[in-house]
Amino acid sequence: MAKSRQHYSSQDSSLSPMAGRYREWEGPSRWTEYLGPDTTSPSTSRSSRYMNSDGQVQSSGGGSHRGLNMQWVGQLVEVADGLMAKMYRLNQILDYPDPIGHAFSEEFWKAGVFPNHPRISILLSKKFPEHFSKLQLERVDKAALDALSDGAEVHLQSLEPWVQLLLDLMAFREQALRLILDLSSTVITLLPHQNSLILHAFMDLFCSFVRVNLLSEKLPRKMMLQVYNLLHAMSRNDRDCDFYHRLVQFIDSYDPPLKGLQEDLNFVSPRIGEVLEAVGPIIFLSTDTRKLRNEGFLSPYHPRYPDILTNSAHPMRAQDLANVTAYREWVLLGYLVCPDELLRVTSIDIALVVLKENLVLTLFRDEYELSHEDYQLYVLPRILESKKMAKSGRTKQKEADLEYSVAKQAEKMIGEVHEQALISCDAIHRERRILLKQEIGRMVLFFTDQPSLLAPNIQMVFSALALAQCEVIWYFQHVGIASSKSKGARIVPVDIDPNDPTIGFLLDGMDHLCCLVRKYIAAIRGYALSYLSSCAGRIRFLLGTPGMVALDLDATLKTLFQQIVQHLENIPKPQGENISAITCDLSDFRKDWLSILMIVTSARSSINIRHLEKATVSTGKEGLLSEGNAAYNWSRYVDELESQLSKHGSLKKLYFYHQHLTAVFRNTMFGPEGRPQHCCSWLGVASSFPECASPIVPEEVTKIGRDAVLYVESLIESIMGGLEGLINILDSEGGFGALEMQLLPEQAAFYLNNASRVSIPSAKSPKGAVVYPLPGHESYPENNNSIKMLEAAMQRLTNLCSVLNDMEPICVLNHVFVLREYMRECILGNFRKRLLAVLKTDNDLQRPSILESLIRRHMNIVHLAEQHISMDLTQGIREVLLSETSGPVSSLHLFDRPAEQHTGSATEVVCNWYIENIVKDMSGAGILFTPMHKCFKSTRPVGGYFAESVTDLEELQAFVRIFGGYGVDRLDKMMKEHTAALLNCIDTSLRSNRELLESVAGSMHSGDRIEREACLKQIVDLDTIIGFCIEAGQALAFDKLLAEAAGAVLEEGAPLIYSLLAGIVKHIPDEIPEKREIRRMRGVANSVALAGDHDSEWVRSILEEVGGANDGSWSLLPYLFASLMTSSIWNTTGFNVDTGGFNNNIHCLARCISAVIAGSEHVRLAREHHQRQLLSNGHVGNGHSLDPDIRVSAEASIKSAMQLFVKFSAGIVLDSWNEANRSHLVAKLIFLDQLSDISPYLPRSSLETHVPYAILRSIYSQYYANSPLIPLALLSASPRHSPAVSLAHASPITRQPRGDSTPQYSANDSSYFKGSSSHSQEHLHDAESGSLRGVENKHRNVRRSGPLDYSSSRKVNYPEGSASGSTGRSPLPRFAVSRSGPISYK
Repeated sequence: MAKSRQHYSSQDSSLSPMAGRYREWEGPSRWTEYLGPDTTSPSTSRSSRYMNSDGQVQSSGGGSHRGLNMQWVGQLVEVADGLMAKMYRLNQILDYPDPIGHAFSEEFWKAGVFPNHPRISILLSKKFPEHFSKLQLERVDKAALDALSDGAEVHLQSLEPWVQLLLDLMAFREQALRLILDLSSTVITLLPHQNSLILHAFMDLFCSFVRVNLLSEKLPRKMMLQVYNLLHAMSRNDRDCDFYHRLVQFIDSYDPPLKGLQEDLNFVSPRIGEVLEAVGPIIFLSTDTRKLRNEGFLSPYHPRYPDILTNSAHPMRAQDLANVTAYREWVLLGYLVCPDELLRVTSIDIALVVLKENLVLTLFRDEYELSHEDYQLYVLPRILESKKMAKSGRTKQKEADLEYSVAKQAEKMIGEVHEQALISCDAIHRERRILLKQEIGRMVLFFTDQPSLLAPNIQMVFSALALAQCEVIWYFQHVGIASSKSKGARIVPVDIDPNDPTIGFLLDGMDHLCCLVRKYIAAIRGYALSYLSSCAGRIRFLLGTPGMVALDLDATLKTLFQQIVQHLENIPKPQGENISAITCDLSDFRKDWLSILMIVTSARSSINIRHLEKATVSTGKEGLLSEGNAAYNWSRYVDELESQLSKHGSLKKLYFYHQHLTAVFRNTMFGPEGRPQHCCSWLGVASSFPECASPIVPEEVTKIGRDAVLYVESLIESIMGGLEGLINILDSEGGFGALEMQLLPEQAAFYLNNASRVSIPSAKSPKGAVVYPLPGHESYPENNNSIKMLEAAMQRLTNLCSVLNDMEPICVLNHVFVLREYMRECILGNFRKRLLAVLKTDNDLQRPSILESLIRRHMNIVHLAEQHISMDLTQGIREVLLSETSGPVSSLHLFDRPAEQHTGSATEVVCNWYIENIVKDMSGAGILFTPMHKCFKSTRPVGGYFAESVTDLEELQAFVRIFGGYGVDRLDKMMKEHTAALLNCIDTSLRSNRELLESVAGSMHSGDRIEREACLKQIVDLDTIIGFCIEAGQALAFDKLLAEAAGAVLEEGAPLIYSLLAGIVKHIPDEIPEKREIRRMRGVANSVALAGDHDSEWVRSILEEVGGANDGSWSLLPYLFASLMTSSIWNTTGFNVDTGGFNNNIHCLARCISAVIAGSEHVRLAREHHQRQLLSNGHVGNGHSLDPDIRVSAEASIKSAMQLFVKFSAGIVLDSWNEANRSHLVAKLIFLDQLSDISPYLPRSSLETHVPYAILRSIYSQYYANSPLIPLALLSASPRHSPAVSLAHASPITRQPRGDSTPQYSANDSSYFKGSSSHSQEHLHDAESGSLRGVENKHRNVRRSGPLDYSSSRKVNYPEGSASGSTGRSPLPRFAVSRSGPISYK
């Protein structure tokens, strides 16, 4: 077999690097991988000159004292952390296998650590410790065995680092046990109040040793060793690896680990029992929340003397409370591996308290053991054994009776405490969290107000931080834990409330305390330096006391004590404000003090701790060791304050529960008891997550950093979602919308009528008397919940904005999260979404006025938030509005914009809706323009509203205010594009029918009626052309309304600019062709309805832009329009007095004819003038000379064309009627009258020649005389629309002012689409109806010919009770020659 590595080419396994490591078992470089090259050698510390590598303190005097190498204790604790990090990583790679139940997932075999041959590997694990040679593996899976043999080298390489981990575990066990034995056998006292520093070092090593071995049980150790040995034998001629048998013995002795731990640690069991009894009082105190609160253990005030602001009542207790978390872990682990120590009376109570409030025993990170199960499996049998032995010896000795009683109590305690813990552990910790929430809250307020008292009470602050840290981590450790009851063996989930708001309060309180400590770190250092300076004098005094002199210290101790005093006396004195600039390294002082402690606590030293206490305590002051220990602790607040703060206040362990963390945050942050200001602390936790990464596992840094960033992003997403939620709550109908409620006029009238009827006893109350909520109803007590909700939402919004604004950036590795920027983007993004969301309702477009109020309401909320944010949100709102209404802001102020530039999406949505549903009527809703009311109306809703609800002047003004001038320009441009397409259709029709139109013109001038009618019949698609013209007229009408709305808004918002434009328009020179600047100015004026003739100017600008009316066929335009009088659409046309228009929008044709003739004539004359200039001058340069008569000739030309149209139209109309078909006559006559009213170029006298005014007067009289609106119509209508009035006051040729040309809007117009008002002697059938604009939508009761019907042969039905059927004499007696109407040409 080919060997993959050089050092395996020899058959001597001693050349293996693992064998080399194995031989270096005791060498100083044994743990280099775990500690780094600089920390393994003792020579790096200054105290090394007093110790050799064996831990001896060298004496320059006569004798030598064997001391304790405390440095090695700390290093072994670090080694333990490294070993657990490696095991944790291997467990992750192997997908958390179950080596006890031999359950391995697919990912386990695909991880690449073990060969993917499960049958052989699992058999080797199950048969451990039997050697593979006795298992006849070839019978189990011959193919797999051959495959293993072929790839032995590759599999060896993948397993080698993890087998090396087993070797490291074995070496750690031996060295740690040796050191634990050395400490327990030589240290005189391990009581917390006498020797706390060495006690903590000893117990840290003890607990680390237990955890390492407990965690190793989660690894497939047996499979790892057996498979490795098999592969090694395959590649080494059946030779076992040289450490195989020792590892077999090690694994077997620790199978399960607790069995081996109890045997190995039996020799230190009594010392552990003493320690646990000594820390019992502190544990009892930490569980007594009432005592903690009443006696002020966590209060800066003195409990008995409130005037004393520095709590000096419990200095040692405060220090011990900071370590209570470690004490609880000591108890859980100590009694687990030293069960005999439970057979003490006090030990049972201590274990009961700790077990009652814990269900899990944390091993490393989020790996844990179920503590109660372990106690029942491994502690209870030892208790029962002791009970049995005590029972058998109870008759012989008296002590056995007590032992039996204690054992029985311990048995009962272990049997019952599990059930108690399942029921009460969450309640215990919840009560403790509430206590800490209150105490830390007071503490934050107190130290914020009195920061000078923070330094004297710093130990109490650390105690509060440590207790809160313990409670928060306990909460997340127990979320989702399921524990099995001992008797029923069924799984019981622990009831942990995921909505507990106290977690947020604790995180926030801890964050505030840590911020206070960091803020006043200079003051704390100054106080500590002052304390150490004063301590130097006290220690020097104690060293000079007679008792100390009598002790006759040896040279080593004398030198160390002198160095201690020198260190303290050389401390720089804080002066003025330069404390923060003082750099002071007191690590040498601490090392020297530890050296003294190592000597005086050793049983081998002639001078021990008791001697020093007796020699110095007689002075009546603190003893020497107490002073030194206090100085040691205060020295850490000088140069290690950050590490101390991290130790007690860091929540980096929460990384391993960050998914639970996110869930609890989402449940509590915006809950009823959540506080927005807590989000800072939830986010700040992530900054410490990368500290969890172990240097032993390099890939952890990347993974943990990535997870921390994702956690922060997830929380920010939740926070911003909550911020949006608060804004949207306020911006809802139940929020500020409820406060904006106003009664409509009809609702107010209803209430007034109801009130007047209630005052009359006999009057019955109308139904639904309390349908509408009255304004102010929220002030009533029964309705104040909504106001409370609003106030709470406003308070939370302002608090959240203030907190996010003031929050420091969150730094996670190289990622920086600035919450202010996220908040700004969130608010503006939400405004953008809200703007687009309210554009449309469930059915269709939102009314502009409602849309404006919704946007203003949302902007008010944003301005409310802006008051608490140090950034300009108003500018952002403007940018959003501009971008959504006008597209990119960069080129908005350029007149020549690129053609491909896109406008905002909101503008696109609204403008497209208006074009498609109002101008084009794509939905077929029967859109009609009503000149009387200056709006569009519809027979059925267009989406959610009738057309008049979105097209009257007030609504269009709201549109202008929302979308501004850019939105108006966009809608105007879209309508111009649409109208340009319609004009192009007219141009096409003129070209295609040019010869026919020329023939029609000739026949009209010659009076040849037969030829004219023959040519008119040959013109194709007249109905299509008239439909296009009507649609163009609708666009003209809508643009005129839009211009008037824009002008009204401009006059209201910028009156000076409006008046300036109005003044300029009057003085713009009339030139043809116009200069570019004048044309632009005229276009601006026309866009705000300040130009003289809006329609013709608008059509003129369209034709100039597209180059229209450039053909000679446009001179035939009047004849084409006159030919439209022969269209069949007139047969279904009826006039409606309620709207001032026709039932199929034919009045828009008049607007189109007037504007297109005028506009095309202007363009034609301008082009002819330009061509004449070119011919006369030869270049364009002099083409701008003024021609004073050109404007006059243009008007004359337009008037001539209009009169030509009227002349031939009237001829066609009057010539085409007959007895069989004259239903169209009245509509056409009214149409011509409306055309003269619309066009400024067609005076009324021009129409009189062709259509006598008396006829029109009689028609209008018949309409208005029987109209229900006659009083209002007669009072407000102009003489031209009401011939009855004009007959008495004006001659037919007198033109009235144009400003009063349309009747005023009537409130009672609910029947505008009932059809034409029929008041003649005949009535139509109900089923007969007319078409709207030539489409198939029918309306009921639409009279096809207005007030006159010339169909004498048609039968007439009078509906019963109909008001339309006339009785009595005809309303037109002058023309009562027959029932056919007022005109008869017999």
